[in-house]
Amino acid sequence: MEITAKMVKELRECTGAGMMDCKKALGEAEGDTDQAIDILRTKGLAALAKKAGRAINEGVIGGFVSDDKRVGVLVEVNCETDFVARNADFKAFVAEVAAHIAQAAPADVNALMTQTFSGRDQSFEHVLGETVGKIGENMGVARFARFELASDHGGITIYIHGVGNIGVMVEVTAGSAEAAASESFANVAKDIAMQIAAASPMAVGRDSVDQAVVDHELEIYKAQAAESGKPEQIQEKIALGRLEKFYKETVLLEQVFVKDSDLTVGKYVEKAAKELGTEIGVSRFERMLLGETASSE
Repeated sequence: MEITAKMVKELRECTGAGMMDCKKALGEAEGDTDQAIDILRTKGLAALAKKAGRAINEGVIGGFVSDDKRVGVLVEVNCETDFVARNADFKAFVAEVAAHIAQAAPADVNALMTQTFSGRDQSFEHVLGETVGKIGENMGVARFARFELASDHGGITIYIHGVGNIGVMVEVTAGSAEAAASESFANVAKDIAMQIAAASPMAVGRDSVDQAVVDHELEIYKAQAAESGKPEQIQEKIALGRLEKFYKETVLLEQVFVKDSDLTVGKYVEKAAKELGTEIGVSRFERMLLGETASSE
């Protein structure tokens, strides 16, 4: 298979490895980018723990939380230009979309299009078309996530970073209604949401990490250890040590807390719970990066 300059460029942007190393890895992988990334990682030439799609669409991540904090929504709405993404009318529409999803609970984007838009007599698809005509650019709902609080006490928290390029929704539980309604609890939930925005964990705890991901990482670490030429027992310890490091970087509760590097997020939550005199738990989260689901073609 011919290895094109575009393929080499994209692999280099994805991994940070040198151009010749990327070309050689692609050759070994017969053009398979994912396999080439693994080859580079095995040789210690790529430091990325995961592959991320390039964000290419304009738009914003918007959010909505009900007054009782029991329902929350994150939604990505795309448009053609950055100029429109900063437009007040576009942002107002995104807010309406999030509020509608919270109330109407569509199963997916296709179901959303056929629903009657909240507070109007037209379908969502019809209102979207009218908005496109008004703003003058093509627009679309790329995806959304909707949470309903599953426990008796707690709340859904939304954090939108910057101008809407990153959005986080997190469900945090509390031991009592009084604690859940406190300003201290709200601050803890916001801190956790900001941590997720900044550090991009893949799961709340290590038991929530997809086993296929763990197995794949361990395979890479074992291959890296084998390159050292050390005895097998030492290689095993090296691989397991690197897996522990992987957990500390990608599991929310084991990450270093961005606001206090002396604590992990888990220790921060424990400390906050002790100060509040109640239990605090992180049930789940959703993190959206603008454009990450779009094709890079």
